Amino acid sequence: MMQISSRFTIAVHIFTCIETFKDQYKMTSDFLASSINVNPVIVRKLLGQLKEAGLIEVRRGSGGASLARPADEITLLDIYRAVECVGHGELFHFHENPNQQCPVGRNIHSSLDSRLDKIQSAMENEMQNITIAEIIDDTKAKIAEGN
Repeated sequence: MMQISSRFTIAVHIFTCIETFKDQYKMTSDFLASSINVNPVIVRKLLGQLKEAGLIEVRRGSGGASLARPADEITLLDIYRAVECVGHGELFHFHENPNQQCPVGRNIHSSLDSRLDKIQSAMENEMQNITIAEIIDDTKAKIAEGN
């Protein structure tokens, strides 16, 4: 099955770690990678994309990563757009060359395209309504419960 890459969920994990542990640990790519259980190179690449999007600040040397603005002002859509290479109407990758000699092949694009756009818009609208603060608060509550 085709799916959104793990970059999005890793990025959400990064934000949640930063806000959960910021007063206890330096938010280095190594620290974040140990929580996510991925190579630090992946984390550094994502931190770069998040920084470029104005969502994260990264201080070299002693600083580590921090949120560039309050968590309740950063939506899942902001994060998704920063790390996924998906433009408007491009969530679904359409097979390139359906057979034009076939009646289905000739018409599948026009039958499906507007519906796929509608699905992507619905997903993006949902993501726009969820802030990273909600994910962070939920995660902190689960930690407090002993999970």
